[in-house]
Amino acid sequence: MGIKMAKRKLMFLLGAVCILLIVIGYVNLNWGQDVTNTIPENITPDNSTAGDNTETPDNNTSTNSTNNQPSEPDNPSNSTETPEENPSTNSTTNGNTETPTENNTSTNSTTGDTPDTPNNPPSEPDNPSDGTNGDSSNTTKPETPQPNEEDHEEDEDYTWDGSNVTTITLNTYSISVDNENGTRITGTTITITSAGTYSISGTLEDGQIVVDTNDEETVKLILNGVNISSTTNAPIYVEDAVKTVIVLADNTENYLTDNANNENNGTLSSRDNLSICGNGSLTVDGNANDAIRSNDGLIIKSGNIAVTSVDDGIRGKNYLVIKGGNITVNSVGDGLKSDNDEEEDRGYISIEDGTIKVTSTKGDAISAQTDLLVTGGTFTLTSGGGSNARLDDNVSTKGLKAGVFMIIDDGDFSISSSDDAIHSNHMIIINNGTYHLASGDDGIHADTSLEINNGTVDISQSFEGMESTSITINDGYIDITASDDALNAVEANDGSTAGGGWGGGFDEKDESSFYINGGFIVIDSGGDGLDTGGYMEMNDGFVIVNGPVPGSFPNGAVDYGFGKFKLTGGTIVAVGSADMPQAPTPELSTQYSVLVNFRSSQPANKLVNIQTASGETVLTFSPTKAYQSILFSSPELATGSYNVYLGGTSTGTISYGMYEDGTYTPGTQYTSFTISGIVTTVGGGGMFWGP
Repeated sequence: MGIKMAKRKLMFLLGAVCILLIVIGYVNLNWGQDVTNTIPENITPDNSTAGDNTETPDNNTSTNSTNNQPSEPDNPSNSTETPEENPSTNSTTNGNTETPTENNTSTNSTTGDTPDTPNNPPSEPDNPSDGTNGDSSNTTKPETPQPNEEDHEEDEDYTWDGSNVTTITLNTYSISVDNENGTRITGTTITITSAGTYSISGTLEDGQIVVDTNDEETVKLILNGVNISSTTNAPIYVEDAVKTVIVLADNTENYLTDNANNENNGTLSSRDNLSICGNGSLTVDGNANDAIRSNDGLIIKSGNIAVTSVDDGIRGKNYLVIKGGNITVNSVGDGLKSDNDEEEDRGYISIEDGTIKVTSTKGDAISAQTDLLVTGGTFTLTSGGGSNARLDDNVSTKGLKAGVFMIIDDGDFSISSSDDAIHSNHMIIINNGTYHLASGDDGIHADTSLEINNGTVDISQSFEGMESTSITINDGYIDITASDDALNAVEANDGSTAGGGWGGGFDEKDESSFYINGGFIVIDSGGDGLDTGGYMEMNDGFVIVNGPVPGSFPNGAVDYGFGKFKLTGGTIVAVGSADMPQAPTPELSTQYSVLVNFRSSQPANKLVNIQTASGETVLTFSPTKAYQSILFSSPELATGSYNVYLGGTSTGTISYGMYEDGTYTPGTQYTSFTISGIVTTVGGGGMFWGP
């Protein structure tokens, strides 16, 4: 975030010079033209005439200008008119499609892996020296999700022959077994050397259960009420096995703990595939490194699992698959993690269901080296001390993080993070779900593209609400509060963090873009409400922006810099500063819009009403903050004369500042204007606009 602010200040200085030159030219050409209608050639919207064609008051001058035929945006790749052609939209991921484990997606990845060596000290998670929060990657990433390695689950993993179970009893300082075949006991250590099913119960002080077999079958350990501690090793350690399944017996409590001298890198540690299931409980205290760790794949089928760890909480190197259960993690490092950075189809996390609560003080709550795939579950995540904690630029403390693709089909998320609440180094696709996000940085950030197809997203606190090179919103309810920009489409300045100047505003080659094709979007921003330096398109939906207050140069409710804004449908009401007001691009747009710049700041909650000359209201709006400019576009606007009123009262029903139905009692008539072109501008604008 510090890097962003420094760049913003530099761009501000350069921008101020450019704007000064632009405004001087603007003043020479347009000063004194209070109402401007821009009529693009060969565009005739199918709108009927609104109200009576009343003459405009004498103190306003109406000027109609004709532009050339509509042209496509400068960026050919973003000049499409349908969301399907947007690079961020992939037809195989649209809709609320299930993502089966065998179809999990993956891609190239670059961040580090923790080697399986003794006494590996807890490391600062994703702690690069370049201040990029561990997200930088120069690896070329695919445009569509790729298949991941299939997980190791089989139906027979969770069943066994009850008549063929070996019973192991822990007697505090000794171990006994009812069948010595397949086991070897040395003091307080028992080594299981054959595949099969073993039921373990009792207490073991400074001892260890070891699995070490060359058999091709599965080893199943039924924890039937155990309390195991070890001062030098992992209480349960899988040295060699095709697969080990830990079964938490019904109505049992099981406890594992180590100390700082553990040489096995995890309290429950496996070098091979590991699964956990059952309806009992498991508590793991990791005092040396990770709490639960597999150097291969890790599946949690069910169970009540609570872990604390001085490093990562639950780690599956090749993959971590959670199919259910109640999981609570308190970790210094990452909470849930998969970090294979050597193979493209590994390092992924798949969560199908479960109740998951993670508190991570110096790491990400959930971190996947490649893909993070969620089809359901309830999540309560806190990382880096939460949204009000100080953000450390050298440590990644995100809520959800993926190195490549993040695809969320559903789920209920409550996230408080000092870093981004939801982050991908490449692409994010949200198909549904409920999100309550509070972030010390971005609410949702994707380096390449962000696509929202449905769901409820409430970002109550953020520096920037949603940020990506390309943003596409197809549907859903979105409520954003941002101290800076709310919806920010901006080119990434490296492989990690989207930065650059305000709105990318002075780069005519900016390829950032965002598309609004539907949904209901409410914005409260200290900076730009809708921001891109490239291409902006709105085809449908309802957008309300309470943007920057007057005097917030260089910010505006809508800011697309030297780019283009194509408006063809939907409703937008955007209030904010009159320092840099922008309306849609007339030669691309097909729906009428009006931009009104007031000569002085208007107080918060002061109604602004726009009605036809015959008195039919098309807008009554109560801004939540002081404002000096309003952009309004709606299918209800048509050619004809309109009056603008400030103040007054309404008996209508108010929702997010918008009044519906009821009767408006006029306050003071501010001005009148006539719509005869696609874009109508009332009043001047820019940083030199005076009272």
